[in-house]
Amino acid sequence: MNVLEFPERKQAHDRLVMVTCYDYTMASILADSDVDLLLVGDSAAMVMHGHDTTLPIGVEEMAHHVRAVKRGAPDKFIVADLPFLACRKGLQPAMEAVETLMKAGATAVKVEGIRGQEDLVRHIVDSGVPVMGHLGLTPQSVNQFGGFRVQGRSEDDRQRLKKEALACQRAGCFALVLECVPETLAADITRSLDIVTIGIGAGNETDGQVLVLQDLLGLTANMRPKFVRQYLDGRGLILDALDHFARDVRTADFPAPEERYAG
Repeated sequence: MNVLEFPERKQAHDRLVMVTCYDYTMASILADSDVDLLLVGDSAAMVMHGHDTTLPIGVEEMAHHVRAVKRGAPDKFIVADLPFLACRKGLQPAMEAVETLMKAGATAVKVEGIRGQEDLVRHIVDSGVPVMGHLGLTPQSVNQFGGFRVQGRSEDDRQRLKKEALACQRAGCFALVLECVPETLAADITRSLDIVTIGIGAGNETDGQVLVLQDLLGLTANMRPKFVRQYLDGRGLILDALDHFARDVRTADFPAPEERYAG
């Protein structure tokens, strides 16, 4: 799909499906799936590199993941996260980060938050780069939030997030991720906007949904947020396969005669 299709999908109530992806192998599988968008998220810092937050990953590491995903799924719409502080060092460094991710193969970039960044978002959009916004629980602000906490519970926070959502739209964002906010707030924001909303932990009245691929495939061992639905016991299936392989090696069942080369 392309960026012009998003308002059409919203108007038709045709919900969008997005999952994270960080590598060639998974991207090549997703290329044949019904998933609409791939998010090369800075969540790679946690999922692929074992960090506790998204903060440690940088632009070059993100570009490395984007290139791998692009090779695996060249025809998918690929959104790349601008990592921690990439948008806060001034216009030139921010645009250099955008350039790096777009040249790596991204179709669009995602920017967390909007306060203090409206002019930058406009500049990115005016430069020909689609921008997806992200409000609510913005993981790059985890230290300011005091952890991974639901946002928008108080009336003041609800009103602030509504205003920020409109600011994202005014700045030119083509879509907006709403993470870990009450479903009534997400529904209100979705109805108030012309651009699509994509929820994660935001109820089912957004214009689409996103999940971390490893979560929905059941590959993560110790993290199961309330909003995640596990569609596969991937970890269990992989462990069974590995244990089966180990047994076959130890009993000399592998390799079988048909799996060997004659001398």
